[in-house]
Amino acid sequence: MQLSSCTEEKVIPPITAPQVIIDKDWKFETTPTWQDNFDGTSVDQSKWTFETGGSGWGNNELQNYTNGNNAKIENGALVIEARRESSNGREYSSTRMISKGKGEWLYGRFEIRAKLPKGRGTWPAIWMLSADNNYGTWPASGEIDIMEHVGYDPEKVHCSVHTSAYNHTRNTQKTASRMVPGALDAFHVYRVDWTPYAVRGYVDNVQYFEFINENKGFTAWPFDKKFFMILNVAVGGNWGGAQGVDNTIFPARMEVDYVKVFKMIEQ
Repeated sequence: MQLSSCTEEKVIPPITAPQVIIDKDWKFETTPTWQDNFDGTSVDQSKWTFETGGSGWGNNELQNYTNGNNAKIENGALVIEARRESSNGREYSSTRMISKGKGEWLYGRFEIRAKLPKGRGTWPAIWMLSADNNYGTWPASGEIDIMEHVGYDPEKVHCSVHTSAYNHTRNTQKTASRMVPGALDAFHVYRVDWTPYAVRGYVDNVQYFEFINENKGFTAWPFDKKFFMILNVAVGGNWGGAQGVDNTIFPARMEVDYVKVFKMIEQ
């Protein structure tokens, strides 16, 4: 084949630097865009799905998660009850509820009013995971822990994020803790404000955690995709069971008065 005396030069697009996100002091709408006040007679399955199984969930947890047997509405609140009972080959049963496919969000204010379970061996959590794992499986696509608590360290709550660069398997996780007197006996408000610039954690409107977008790409900041919410009470596990399980505490209950999601106002 005869070559042309000249060829068309291929156009290569210029390399652009990663977008730098600055803090625009984003605000949030005052009316929830999604909420559950748990005012009915049973869990609203248009908003929540029960995840089931006793696989240990990557943390050597001891419970089997049932299909709603451990969740009920009582006095206008959701009750997740961990019990010591034979369940699918496990010694304990509990509930893990997710909003995946029914409530998924990119940015926003996430506010949950809850009362935490008592007792060594309990590990309640209010948290979020990537809806689509756009960057790969955990921790690549990220995790936001709005509230975690382990029963052997009562009234000390934690807010954290996990990413490829920052996670507990590498001892690089980004986390903060706060003592909440009465967390096991009264309701308190746990909140995360998530914007393109930062994830900030609060309890009773007092900020105690901040993770800022370093503009280093998804390994540090995978928080530019939709996430869903999880409510669960684990028993034992690598963290929750680090000092064993007190079998006299069951049934152990986490009560949730409401879950509210407020849309971030674009600027």
